[in-house]
Amino acid sequence: MKHNRKIIYLAGFLISVPIALTSYINSSLLEIYVDKYFLGIIYMLASLITIIGMAKMPKILTRLGNRKSTLLFCLIFLASLILMGLGGKGFIVIPAFIFYFVSVNLIFATLDIFIEDFSKNSPVGGIRGVYLTIINFAWVIAQMMSGSVIAKSSLPGIYLLSALFVSLVCIIFSLFLRDFKDPQYEKVPILRTIIFFWRNRNIAKIYLITLILRFFYAWMIIYTPIYMHEYIGFDWSQIGIIFSIMLLPFIILELPLGILSDRIGEKKMLIVGFCIISVSTAMIPLFSAPTLLLWALILFATRVGAATIEIMSESYFFKSVAEEEADVLSFFRNTNPLSYIIAPLLAIPVLLIVPSFEYLFFVLGAVMLCGLLISLRLRDVR
Repeated sequence: MKHNRKIIYLAGFLISVPIALTSYINSSLLEIYVDKYFLGIIYMLASLITIIGMAKMPKILTRLGNRKSTLLFCLIFLASLILMGLGGKGFIVIPAFIFYFVSVNLIFATLDIFIEDFSKNSPVGGIRGVYLTIINFAWVIAQMMSGSVIAKSSLPGIYLLSALFVSLVCIIFSLFLRDFKDPQYEKVPILRTIIFFWRNRNIAKIYLITLILRFFYAWMIIYTPIYMHEYIGFDWSQIGIIFSIMLLPFIILELPLGILSDRIGEKKMLIVGFCIISVSTAMIPLFSAPTLLLWALILFATRVGAATIEIMSESYFFKSVAEEEADVLSFFRNTNPLSYIIAPLLAIPVLLIVPSFEYLFFVLGAVMLCGLLISLRLRDVR
């Protein structure tokens, strides 16, 4: 079991590098073909398709098994990266991005099932902490690479480099984990899943907390690179350095906080995390000078809050469900695509109303306070 867990840790690292390399530049690539004020529409379409895909997950897993399903989604991801890098036309790049977005979300849903299975009879918070730390380490390394790669080969070079990493993941799932025994995946109608969340109020609250955090990520991923590059004046190599520093809290904090959650519960740390993320996000518009260290510090502070919320919400949820509840896991993972629907729906009218782009971050800081209110009403699970 420990050996298989290491394989998933490696796969999680390798699949996270291409996602991290491309996530913060996807909006800049799409902006070549779509006005930045309407980028959100593409994200919304990709998110709707992802939610449909998540609803079909139990059926896919039952037919193919988790290992083959992961391999299939990785192959789709690989093809989409190549098309985004070499397509050169909107009618190629935009559909490729949609396949990219859908496959990434499905891959992480299948990796969750592996981790759940390999975590039996082990402390959940600690194992989730290790897994998330490894994934976030990949994000830091990727941001350190991205600026120089863009400078040397432009945006397409990033996507082709990313495709190489995905190729390695495809090899892993082709050669390893053949002995993985799939659980009996429950096929539960979506209405029953919604009723399950409604009746289990604390799980419903942690779902909302995770949705708010994913909303934060979606908003930041779509709009922060544009704001820093076009409005503040940073070049891509500087942005790469800033983002590398920004992501360090995920490496530093998530493992020790995951272990801590097994001892003291998650509620207190969720409250602290939302206080930090709300204040630091609302401070972003107060800085307009292109000072690298200053921006690195303020974005670092936002991710201290985000890292705390992330590990606490993951730990809480996976203490409360089992791996065979694929419908519940899929519904929980819908927070990511759902956030990419809600964020643009709010951002587009805000952009049309507010006097300037930086007001987006005041709004985002206010939204984070909703997570604080929900955390105050949460009951710890041990």
